[in-house]
Amino acid sequence: METIIIIVFLAGYLAITLEHNLKIDKLIPALAMMAILWALIALDIDGFANWFDSAKQSLVDGFASMGHEGRMHLMEESLLHHLGKTAEILFFLLGAMTIVEIIDYFDGFTTIKGFIKTKEKGKLLWLFSILAFVLSAIIDNLTATIVLITILQKVIKDRETKLWFAGMIVITANAGGAWSPIGDVTTTMLWIANRVSAGQLVLHVLLPSLVCMIVPVLIASRFKVFKGLIDGDLDSEKAKSKYSGVMLYLGLGAILFVPIFKTVTHLPPYVGMMLSLAVVATFAEIYSNKKFSISSVEQEGQDSEGHHSPVHRSLSKIELPSILFFLGILLAVAAMESLGILFNAAGALNEAIPNTDIVVLLFGLGSAVIDNVPLVAASMGMFSEPLDSPLWHFIAYSAGTGGSMLIIGSAAGVVAMGMEKIDFFWYFKKIAWLAFAGFISGAIVFILLRDFVLNV
Repeated sequence: METIIIIVFLAGYLAITLEHNLKIDKLIPALAMMAILWALIALDIDGFANWFDSAKQSLVDGFASMGHEGRMHLMEESLLHHLGKTAEILFFLLGAMTIVEIIDYFDGFTTIKGFIKTKEKGKLLWLFSILAFVLSAIIDNLTATIVLITILQKVIKDRETKLWFAGMIVITANAGGAWSPIGDVTTTMLWIANRVSAGQLVLHVLLPSLVCMIVPVLIASRFKVFKGLIDGDLDSEKAKSKYSGVMLYLGLGAILFVPIFKTVTHLPPYVGMMLSLAVVATFAEIYSNKKFSISSVEQEGQDSEGHHSPVHRSLSKIELPSILFFLGILLAVAAMESLGILFNAAGALNEAIPNTDIVVLLFGLGSAVIDNVPLVAASMGMFSEPLDSPLWHFIAYSAGTGGSMLIIGSAAGVVAMGMEKIDFFWYFKKIAWLAFAGFISGAIVFILLRDFVLNV
């Protein structure tokens, strides 16, 4: 039965990886894989010799001598445990996504365009790169990419130039998300699972991520495409709401408050995110009742002076397919972890490749092909290192930045591909090697920092 379970798991992984070829949303194989794996375990619970306790990171004593009812009870408890840990991540993401949508409801991101004051392509490259690096650490790399490419479309008209800028935004947004506990789904997973703390993650990964951003931008800034002036219009676009700036800074501040809340109270991060959402939603409701005009409401033919709740409208725009994908993949990985398969795989991998740095670098390279969420989820079941082990910091860096090497290797890349119709092979020929140069440079800096400066 374990062989069948592994085959189902690998088949599901393959279907997720080939999402664009199969033209089937990745949430479908993720959910199917999860349900089938747990069903197979339940149907043959008496046929397994061991059971892995994720909470204690060890095999359950006496599992072999348990009766059928005892084994079923243990399986149900394990499933409930994993569902609870997964729910922490999902509710955290729901809160963050809703705050971002509320900011967008008030047209808050238009404020960012006011920072663009130059028409020199070289300076614009650095400006967009820095904005992507900083924004992705706060509102996550996917949202930062959407915001900046939307601004890019209004600023630059030349198609080829836009493609280059979009490619660099993908690299720098992924680099910015890797060092922040709220900047990427994978770092959020590691943070919520108590594999990393916010302060130590920043301490260990900020400099490597910065190098991962700077190296490609330095190289690209010497290219002809980034020389001269742009043809676009830099006239500041007026925000549709007079509260746009207030809601932008309130929303960003509320998200940044979450790590502070966790540090002070030691409560799970989703609790702080729910508090932040409540505060932002309160101001959103107050401002929306003051009868201001918002273009998005007018565009849908609704009465702009009616009482349309910004919270309800923001919740309706949440990407539920992404939430369901995370549910499916995390519980599918949990099934493999509960049987001890991932733990055994880690042992076999360490025997084949004794150097864990090489293993983690391979994870990074793999994240360009396989979604980094299941990769990191699998790594959490494979290794049992304590909180803030350098291994977790290196995994956070590698999984977060490695996906930039292919346009389909990260959520930021996929959304950029959709918004700008970026060709897979164009990105592979023009941008991939720049992403690889940044990835390797940052990895070297991480190792040097760990071994000779922080001396962990």
